[in-house]
Amino acid sequence: MRVVSLFAILFLFMNVGVTGETPAETHPFSIHDMLAMDRISDPQVSPDGKWIVFTLRITDLEANKGRTDLWLVGVDGKGLRRLTTHPAGDFNPRWSPCGKLIWFLSTRSASSQIWRIRVSGGEAEQVTALPLDVGNLLVSPDGKHIAFTMEVFPEHSKPECTKKKLDEIASTKSTGRIYEKIFIRHWDTWKDGRRSHVFVMPTKGGEAKDVMPGMDADTPSKPFGGTEEITFTPDGKGLVFTARDVGREEPWSTDFDLYYVPIDGSKPPKCLTEQNEAWDTSPIFSPDGKTMAYLAMSRPRYEADRFKIILYSWPDGKERILTENWDRSPSSIYWSSDSNKIYATAPNIGQQSLYSIDIKSGKITTVVKDGHVLSPSTSGDRIIFGLDNLHSPVELYSIKPDGSDMHAITRINAKKVAAARMGEYEQFTFKGWHDEEVYCYIVKPVDFDPSKKYPVAFLIHGGPQGSFGNHFHYRWNPQAYAGAGYTAVMVDFHGSVGYGQDFTDTIRGDWGGKPLEDLKEGLDAALERYPWMDRERITALGASFGGYMINWIAGNWPDRFLCLVNHDGNLDERMAYFDTEELWFPEWDHIGTPWTNPEGYEKHNPVNFVKNWKTPMLVIHGAYDFRVVETQGISTFNALQRLGIPSKFLYFPDESHWVLKPHNSILWHETVIGWLDKWCKQ
Repeated sequence: MRVVSLFAILFLFMNVGVTGETPAETHPFSIHDMLAMDRISDPQVSPDGKWIVFTLRITDLEANKGRTDLWLVGVDGKGLRRLTTHPAGDFNPRWSPCGKLIWFLSTRSASSQIWRIRVSGGEAEQVTALPLDVGNLLVSPDGKHIAFTMEVFPEHSKPECTKKKLDEIASTKSTGRIYEKIFIRHWDTWKDGRRSHVFVMPTKGGEAKDVMPGMDADTPSKPFGGTEEITFTPDGKGLVFTARDVGREEPWSTDFDLYYVPIDGSKPPKCLTEQNEAWDTSPIFSPDGKTMAYLAMSRPRYEADRFKIILYSWPDGKERILTENWDRSPSSIYWSSDSNKIYATAPNIGQQSLYSIDIKSGKITTVVKDGHVLSPSTSGDRIIFGLDNLHSPVELYSIKPDGSDMHAITRINAKKVAAARMGEYEQFTFKGWHDEEVYCYIVKPVDFDPSKKYPVAFLIHGGPQGSFGNHFHYRWNPQAYAGAGYTAVMVDFHGSVGYGQDFTDTIRGDWGGKPLEDLKEGLDAALERYPWMDRERITALGASFGGYMINWIAGNWPDRFLCLVNHDGNLDERMAYFDTEELWFPEWDHIGTPWTNPEGYEKHNPVNFVKNWKTPMLVIHGAYDFRVVETQGISTFNALQRLGIPSKFLYFPDESHWVLKPHNSILWHETVIGWLDKWCKQ
């Protein structure tokens, strides 16, 4: 049985990824290269298995946003062509069962509506002209219906009724809103009472019917859910969808359930997973129609619990846990063409690997180990998937189920990758907390010379149940630091994903303990292992939990770094509970509420150690970050200024927890690299 290794992937990409010779003029990688990369997403294989339609996003610097189009390519890598060329956004493509049409969403009519286009060519045809934006498009197996979502008021769920109410609200002179329960806002959006509901309509035209009438719940889940949370039943007569319908407990509940509803709405949605009070999601039916697979957690109110794959016999509802003893948490699942296997992606020690799981025996085989795999699907006896790594953004590949005969399907970014000189990377292990094995990545500076000494950018990931792994990141990409002459060091400390659930769970109640010890031991291990790293020129950077850790380091490891960068990090964990929205998160990680367990919030609270601060710090925050509110960043900057510590505050009035607008991203990187250079290169 073959497993594709990191070196095989790099060799494959280097040899098939460049159509001509390496460009005569190359340059160190920078934010401008990151923005120039075209982003592949949502690949969909045609019913006959011969073609793939996908969304390609390019960065439009003039418009200061991304633009998306649909592209088509043969599974053999031939026939690549652009399917849509309209200046508006085209996305979410789905094949008709006959394979002659592609349905998709487009903003070309000034709102997001459903369109379709013939694969053979011609002009796209608008299908819907609904008064509200449409999202999350699916086509039924028999091709007779389409399903999609719209944001509606549950009590006025007909689109025209919601539009009328929105117009009435807009016409009033008062702007105040009255809330009687939370959420009042979530992630980056203030709530106004609307919910994302699933609608169904015939493909030949007709009324769009809400199949969730009156449900005070969203499908898909917000803010990250998508079409993977909705599926038609094999006969096309029903839908299964994910929703959290828990009333006022929503902000402290992770009880997402699967619901079944007939497409004509003749019966109300029926909960299929009522017995499980934890997270149930991602329903997908086997090609033979006999089994629904889905992902389920076991522990309520814990968003980072391990997902298990559940097999649900259809329609009788008998369940079997397929992966009870597998200590990985799948991110996505897809059935093999013969219904005998499930292909799953899951975090795996700094990678997101691709696995094959036998339905009868439960045997698990690693198909692709290294890199970051996403969107697996099938074409005959081959697996189609997206893959990126620290040297390349996503390209499409195919492989046999045994891990052999891997082929690149696209090489869209090959010339751009070849033109930007990047740092070589490697992973090593060290003994962290309690001498347990911990993994670390390093990325060498561009144009590395082992006889020189290089400053270190110590990157700390968010989550905290996250990872800085073998992934081409569009915000925290270590190649941006390598291109600026720094060595990037990234420790996957206790609490990170990909090691197994016990390792992830260890951060509970110990935010400033085990992770800080791992970070200290990991940095020392890297400095010992790589003598060309300059021990005296080191900076630490982090966002979200990483930003919290920067504040914690400032008070509890104050003499190690020349400067710090804190993006969207909490200063006061106790107050952060009252400021944030997803209350299940701090209640799990800090073991209760501030009034039932005050010690859980004070034990590792950075604000209690501000008196020890001395390290220069750059603070960054966005106004629409409702997870870590802007006053946490302002408070951090106030403390730095009052203490007389060299500091700078970069504030984005139009960004959330992330910096997404291209020109803001350029400013972010220029400011951060400039701050590092000021303290580490002068």
